[in-house]
Amino acid sequence: MAAFAEGTPCWVDVSLPDVQAGKRFYGELFGWTFGADGGAAYGHYTNAFSDGKRVAALAAKQDGRMPTAWGVYFATSDAAALSARIKEAGGGMVMDPAPVGPYGTMAQGVDPGGAVFGLWQQGAFSGFEKQSEPGSFCWTEVYTRDKESVDLFYESVFGFVGKDLPGEPADYRTWSPKGSEPGSDTAIGGRSVITDAFPKEMPGHFLVYFSVADCDETVADAVRMGGRVRESAADTPYGRIAVVADNQGAVFALLAEPAAA
Repeated sequence: MAAFAEGTPCWVDVSLPDVQAGKRFYGELFGWTFGADGGAAYGHYTNAFSDGKRVAALAAKQDGRMPTAWGVYFATSDAAALSARIKEAGGGMVMDPAPVGPYGTMAQGVDPGGAVFGLWQQGAFSGFEKQSEPGSFCWTEVYTRDKESVDLFYESVFGFVGKDLPGEPADYRTWSPKGSEPGSDTAIGGRSVITDAFPKEMPGHFLVYFSVADCDETVADAVRMGGRVRESAADTPYGRIAVVADNQGAVFALLAEPAAA
């Protein structure tokens, strides 16, 4: 499989108390099928497929204190060097780089605002085989209370090129890969601000988006299966968006792109 460019999102997974319940929920919601259980050695890691292509994974929580949450991984050619840059830039490491069998090397970092993100240095596995199509990952953004520190962190660690979007209902910045011209055609993620509209106890975090054909229909399906609406479906310049939680509490977003003119 082809390598992902440095600093681009290359994979997402969700940590759940009950992987079997997660398979039923996401299998019906997105039409995903699932590979074999990875077994105890790999934390019962289970790959999800859309149209036969890898799109995400479900993992069993190893500790009840861990959050039930979706996480995003950024590609790197050198996880050890990137981990050092994270520390130098004011972040920290939740998990230092460690090999995952023949598949690659993973690590988890945390930004100055407390948001956790993954790093993936490919081995036999590089990441998504399908994205930006219905049933697959299409976007991610970090929510923070400290935009100045967080902007400087990601732009120094990954070399992201930032662009503030005018006219947004909330303070919003997009990031494009190092060396690219910033804009909607190159953006790979964004930064939003945790405002007073959010609960005071909400920590910094990443939100993972999945592309869907019909946002409202998918929201209704999620609720029918025991999920909850966190932000009702609303139209934006980029499509119709909603934020929901699955039936175990993991939060994610849905995006139905505007119909072609």
